[in-house]
Amino acid sequence: MSDIEIPESHPRYLSLLTRHRIEEGVEKGITSKQGLIAEGRGEAFDYLLGEETIPSADAAARAAAARLLLAEHPVLSVNGNVAALVPGEMVELADAVGADIEVNLFNRTEERLRAIADHLRDHGASEVKGLTADGRIPGLDHERAKVDADGIGSADVVLVPLEDGDRAEALAAMGKVEIVVDLNPMSRSAQSAAVPIVDNIVRAVPNVTAHARDLSDASREELERIVETFDREAALREAEAAIRGGELA
Repeated sequence: MSDIEIPESHPRYLSLLTRHRIEEGVEKGITSKQGLIAEGRGEAFDYLLGEETIPSADAAARAAAARLLLAEHPVLSVNGNVAALVPGEMVELADAVGADIEVNLFNRTEERLRAIADHLRDHGASEVKGLTADGRIPGLDHERAKVDADGIGSADVVLVPLEDGDRAEALAAMGKVEIVVDLNPMSRSAQSAAVPIVDNIVRAVPNVTAHARDLSDASREELERIVETFDREAALREAEAAIRGGELA
């Protein structure tokens, strides 16, 4: 990672720190170079959101926590950017909701898979799926179609942060409940999701974990009420309105 020190007093401290995490991910072989472009695109939307969690995103995070707690087999999908940005946070969320963690990559190599799995284990993961790849998502002809049959292949609820739109659509077509973290409410990923969280992943994942812990003793009826009252279309509309009408910092 770059030796540049970023003072916490800098007004863009978190944004600059995120950039350096992605840079370090590339250097470690965790993140692809294309991930740098994806991070810049997301950062532009976050800037328009005021770099904060808007109320509709917080409501979505709570609905996501309820969905994960209700799931019979929840799985958290991890790609290179996710591994670079929130490895420990994903492990904490998996522990909070009893979910599996599975690596899934577009630019898939055995070296990258092992590097990401080792990186997640270094941050506390006891088991990481995705290396077996004995299952397949129908309708996709690229590497992200490869999944573990006992992981994403058999999951009923899948958290797919920073997701490719075509895989998000394919997972939805399989009947899986998708929770997507995406800063663009107009993306195919967000539009395909049962629960679209329009927020920066560095805020969204810890927020879902906090809601899951808050709801850990909730009854099934209460969790189902949270899921049923969440309005995904309203959440997407409110996020788009915030982006279109937000003032630049």
